[in-house]
Amino acid sequence: MPRIAGIDIPRNKQIWVSLQYIHGVGPNVSRKVLEQTGVGAETRADDLTEQEVNSIREVIDREYTVEGELRKEHSLNIKRLMEIGSYRGSRHRHSLPVRGQRTRTNARVHRGSRKTVAGRGKKRGTTKK
Repeated sequence: MPRIAGIDIPRNKQIWVSLQYIHGVGPNVSRKVLEQTGVGAETRADDLTEQEVNSIREVIDREYTVEGELRKEHSLNIKRLMEIGSYRGSRHRHSLPVRGQRTRTNARVHRGSRKTVAGRGKKRGTTKK
């Protein structure tokens, strides 16, 4: 199983799909890397030679921010927003949607599970029969 950027990529998939298992590498980046190295996109990861794996590894390490560095950079950006007290930072701090989505009816994942409130749900003024 080839190991690129600290990730064991799947053997039985085409290499352009296998490279996407690396955090920070999507379809476009994987195609660009394969063009630069001269490796066919449809070849299986199992069929790669050691030289091809090394060339892919070198290109990804040299030109792209992936895995741990990318995660660290992302978390530092969020921490910076929280420290300067921006609106986006306050939304991150309270675990609410950051990009303007509505929260009255949606955003269940961010707001947590439903909490029942006394007096809601039944129509007021109706009498029991």
